[in-house]
Amino acid sequence: MQLLLATLNKDKLLEMRCILGDLHLSLLSLNDFGDLPEAEEDGQTFAENARKKASHYYRLTGIASIADDSGLSIDALGGQPGVYSSRWASSDEGRIGRVLEAMKHLSEEWQRKAAFHCAICLYAGDMGILETEGTVEGIITHEPRGSSGFGYDPIFLYPPANKTFAEMSMSEKNEISHRARALKSFKVLLSEWLAQHR
Repeated sequence: MQLLLATLNKDKLLEMRCILGDLHLSLLSLNDFGDLPEAEEDGQTFAENARKKASHYYRLTGIASIADDSGLSIDALGGQPGVYSSRWASSDEGRIGRVLEAMKHLSEEWQRKAAFHCAICLYAGDMGILETEGTVEGIITHEPRGSSGFGYDPIFLYPPANKTFAEMSMSEKNEISHRARALKSFKVLLSEWLAQHR
């Protein structure tokens, strides 16, 4: 069976393929479809945006589509950047810089609490919808650390490992990240769904 991973982000694709790869699916990406119009991400929650994206690309391609929406919420910033995480600036460096600037006056760990959230949706028209979410809590560092990962990974410290996500290997990150947690629970639902529809 073919499924569409509805993203152009190569790092997200790699993470998703690593976790879902043993289900013996043909996992396509938006790179396989040329220039499709983007989905409008105007939902109020990560789950709403994931559903909007998955249904949008299903309607365009006719292929059951898996989309995620994820982002960073920071307690001291009232939950920002939240659903606007990818739009907080025009580059990863810009987004990281904006967070660090907004938090430069906060020195204590308890003041720098944050969480990564991920919502995943499979939309398959009459064949149904599957949805899961995952969250991981951490601390915003005072400066970027590490060169792996993407997005806000260099400033998101996972205290049990005393590493930022950007200091972790992909296999380490895929054990504990918000997307990994969402994907692992999603994989259970997807396995059951595939058994019904193959």
